[in-house]
Amino acid sequence: MPILHAIILGLVQGFSEFLPISSSGHLALVPWLFGWNDFADVANGASIEKAFDTALHLGTLVAVLFYLRTELIGYVREGIRIVVSPKRADKQMGKRAWLFVASAIPAGIAGAIGQQWITDKLGTPVLIAVSLVFFGLLLLWADRQQGTRDVDTFTRKDALLIGLAQVLALNPGTSRSGITITAARKFGFSRDAAARVSFLMSVPVIGGAVLFSLVKLVRDGIPDGLIAPMIAGIIAAGVSGWVAMWGMIRILRTRNFNMFVMYRVAVGFGVLSIAASSWR
Repeated sequence: MPILHAIILGLVQGFSEFLPISSSGHLALVPWLFGWNDFADVANGASIEKAFDTALHLGTLVAVLFYLRTELIGYVREGIRIVVSPKRADKQMGKRAWLFVASAIPAGIAGAIGQQWITDKLGTPVLIAVSLVFFGLLLLWADRQQGTRDVDTFTRKDALLIGLAQVLALNPGTSRSGITITAARKFGFSRDAAARVSFLMSVPVIGGAVLFSLVKLVRDGIPDGLIAPMIAGIIAAGVSGWVAMWGMIRILRTRNFNMFVMYRVAVGFGVLSIAASSWR
């Protein structure tokens, strides 16, 4: 795999993981558009490609851990305290910490059960395009709702319902950040708070996916020539992921999600046009 391809895919992963535009959809569309077949001649190529894509999430995991480091330190501390020393804990913060962990359970179960079906049936360019458009318009609708709630009001109901919505992100083109922000806006969170809820919910989901994939990759062995591209991709994903989070929070202080919706719709119809032509 050329290092340039790995860097480009890392940048795509980083920017699209936290912006509501679908990282899995873009990671499938970019090689399709440019005709890249980097894993075609590799034994167990599909499995290695999936592992590479998930390994890129290591970069975005590092990015979100660094970006939210102050909040996460507090959540980890109070989450542990509420278990081992409840009298010393900030009970509200400790409960929220465990709610963010629990919110990952529905997607984790669905991913473990339906992984093969998702790989076989979903992720085609046409389905990704339709998903980009449909869930983009859903975000547009939800963003019209009034919302003043902040992260401190995150409840068990939010963890359950937004966690269930996150299951839809297993479909490439939906967008994990997009669907969680959509749900959070519908349930009354402000734009800034909805983005932060999405970032915080990403930590257990991405962390679990990375751990599962890397264990499998180490067990099966890393093909010759893939280590350097993988490292380059992870670094690119980490840097671009941090920039995406920083940029989106700044944008949302004065603007809405319309620009992301317009981008999704434009890309979706563009892909449908290309798929209908003889170019790809």
